[in-house]
Amino acid sequence: MNESIELSIIMPCLNEAETLAICINKARGFLERAGISGEVVIADNGSTDGSPEIARANGARVVAVAEKGYGSALRGGIEAARGRYVIMGDADDSYDFVNLMPFIERLRLGDDLVMGNRFRGGIKPGAMPPLHRYLGNPVLTWIGRLFFGSPCGDFHCGLRGFNRESIRRLELRTSGMEFASEMIVRASLERLRISEVPTTLSKDGRSRPPHLRSWRDGWRHLRFLLMYSPRWLFLYPGLVLVMAGLLVGGWLLPQPRQILGVVFDFHTLFYAGLAVVIGYQSVIFAVSTLLFVSSEGLLPQDRRLNEAFARVSLEAGLMAGLLLVLLGLAGTIWAVADWGLQAFGPLEPGRMMRLLIPSGTALVIGCQTIFASFFLSILGLRRR
Repeated sequence: MNESIELSIIMPCLNEAETLAICINKARGFLERAGISGEVVIADNGSTDGSPEIARANGARVVAVAEKGYGSALRGGIEAARGRYVIMGDADDSYDFVNLMPFIERLRLGDDLVMGNRFRGGIKPGAMPPLHRYLGNPVLTWIGRLFFGSPCGDFHCGLRGFNRESIRRLELRTSGMEFASEMIVRASLERLRISEVPTTLSKDGRSRPPHLRSWRDGWRHLRFLLMYSPRWLFLYPGLVLVMAGLLVGGWLLPQPRQILGVVFDFHTLFYAGLAVVIGYQSVIFAVSTLLFVSSEGLLPQDRRLNEAFARVSLEAGLMAGLLLVLLGLAGTIWAVADWGLQAFGPLEPGRMMRLLIPSGTALVIGCQTIFASFFLSILGLRRR
């Protein structure tokens, strides 16, 4: 990195010949007016319309990135950047490269990531489809704030500035549009200093359709947010299912119940047992996933999980699982003995199912506990 360069303005590019020169000249004009030592870097992702030649002719430095994808292009540009700070933005003339000083001011104050907020700065007519403005962006932003404690009010603004070394240390990995989400998620989890500044969004200047595909890329963002939050994907739903199953099961175990003329019997008890089994399996997935992703460096280390993992041994898990299996077998033997008292003839379904459903649930959970104990111990080998 050249210490004399303070700012690198990076634009990912894939066939942006119509608007590329406009964006480069706006960015270079900002650098000149602000007296900032900087460069404009075009991360070209295989353009075939002459975009690299246009970029060079207008004073930008071109970095060829062979791996396809928005995230891949930006990662390549960030690696090649020479500035201490980086501001990234699309090359479609929708972002305001003229007014970048608010980003620079926050970066100079020590912020690691400075997000643009288009909802605070202004969205010009036709600049953002209604589906994105009123559904996609607000919903995904809300999920990001809920799951990861992000302070951002515009999760998917493509105009953002950051300290280059701070973001490089995050080792971002995604190659597609979800790269924008990954940057905020990892920065939030690592407790980097994040702030927002208003910015405007204009209608892009291209005659062709944008690369973004609303439903496809929206799902990719949502999928990424879920995959990076095992607690919300597995743990919390699993705990809710287990608690609901136990409460309903405990309520129905002694006898049938009636609410507003509707009778709940062993049929409902059966599904309560299923809820406990499925929920418990989801909790196991959560713990396994958290151990794996923290070991691989995908998520920060969880202190509470590490302490629990250090206290609970394989033998303790095996004993707990074996105890549940024995309880299940005891209930099963009781049911068979009761059947024998009836000369192995017809039985009253409600009474028998109130023995078999809890017994079967204990057997399944006990076996899951034994298997999970071994699996978690295998995951822990690398950590030790």
